[in-house]
Amino acid sequence: MPVSGKTASAIIRTLGGPALPADWQTGVGLPVDVGGVGPGPTLVNFTYQEDRKMGMIQDIFAIIKGYEEPDRYVILGNHRDAWTYGAVDPNSGTSALLDIARRLGIMLQSGWTPRRTIILCSWDAEEFGMIGSTEWVEENLEDLQSKAVAYLNVDCAVQGIGLFAGSTPQLDNLLVDVTRQVKDPDVEGKTVHDTWNKMTGGINIERLARTDSDFAPFLHHAGIPCMDLYYGKEFPGYHTALDSYHWMEKHGDPLFLRHVAIVEIWGLLALRLADDPVLPFDYQTYASQLQEHANAFSSMMENSKWVHLLNRSIEDLSDAGLEFLKEAKKLQDQNISDGYSLMRRRLLNDRLLLAERSFLQADGLQGRGWFKHLMYSPPEDYESKLSFFPGVADAISRSSNRSAKEQQAAVRHEVRKISRAIQRAADVLRGEFSNRNESLYSSLSVAP
Repeated sequence: MPVSGKTASAIIRTLGGPALPADWQTGVGLPVDVGGVGPGPTLVNFTYQEDRKMGMIQDIFAIIKGYEEPDRYVILGNHRDAWTYGAVDPNSGTSALLDIARRLGIMLQSGWTPRRTIILCSWDAEEFGMIGSTEWVEENLEDLQSKAVAYLNVDCAVQGIGLFAGSTPQLDNLLVDVTRQVKDPDVEGKTVHDTWNKMTGGINIERLARTDSDFAPFLHHAGIPCMDLYYGKEFPGYHTALDSYHWMEKHGDPLFLRHVAIVEIWGLLALRLADDPVLPFDYQTYASQLQEHANAFSSMMENSKWVHLLNRSIEDLSDAGLEFLKEAKKLQDQNISDGYSLMRRRLLNDRLLLAERSFLQADGLQGRGWFKHLMYSPPEDYESKLSFFPGVADAISRSSNRSAKEQQAAVRHEVRKISRAIQRAADVLRGEFSNRNESLYSSLSVAP
């Protein structure tokens, strides 16, 4: 159970045992020679009262229908349930979502309508395991997999200084472009991009192989491109009664300018995804990220000659991404007012939209069928060194006590799955049927 530094200090002072780690000493404000990590004679009188009951949950939606592609959805979401006061988690994100709704309402009154449909989602029961968002995704899975463009998530919008973001890689360049348009809330005369780049020594976008917010069902189960945004890396009062308006006003965001920055980034991302004629996805960036993953994985394995299959499929995805960009530019340079050109553009966008779905395994990861994304799902072993290729991470973990030959075979099997999925994505970008499954074709014979 989280406790305050004051409470922790009182307990630790009475304990013996090994000395405190350095970061603990800083956190509770104790001298180096005071207290320990136990064991000790202290008894803590702890009482927990729980009210167990069944309750209804309720997700809330606002929908702005698009004028050209009303059946293509750009989805923004935040949960509104909290463990305590929830000024950070989730109300900073809820206030941002409400402000986006207000701004979109003003735009609608001025005559604007999005090209694609925008859906604003307020999720319930996130703290109990993303129940609200997961149930909605599962109920609408077929519709979402065929029509959802992207899901943009904000949970704890503001919990400190500095922008932090996670996304699927085809959205990286879009996020970078948008941050160049937003004023930094903490440094006068700078953009969010300027300070973000300086703070992290270069733009750093994490990958979403975790399950701690509502993007999880969209990405891990449905294969929908996702992004997660927040200000501040860590919040010491997380999930405690210290998550209060007082903390936000005094420490988190005294002038509420970081809230404004998140609203502007989130809103501009939504407008680009809803209004750009060709979806702003870049699969060359995706291929580059996958190649980095492949290199990191290869360096971990003693014998990884068969990783060339993975490298080959990634190279083909990069080539397909480049071919797509050229095709899209050619189409944009043409007059697209006629129905035929509009249909060509829609088909082009559909290839972008569906490419992410290629990374799904229909029956899911072994023993964890709900998780279907072969690039970014959480590994079974949360101490795994791999934050990507979860099937490979699971194979390494499960075969750790087997012979080297058996482990190699298990890992090789998963690498082949990943390679085929990446090849499928390349084929989708080209608008082709996948026809490179060697094991399938070798098992077929033609009747005389």
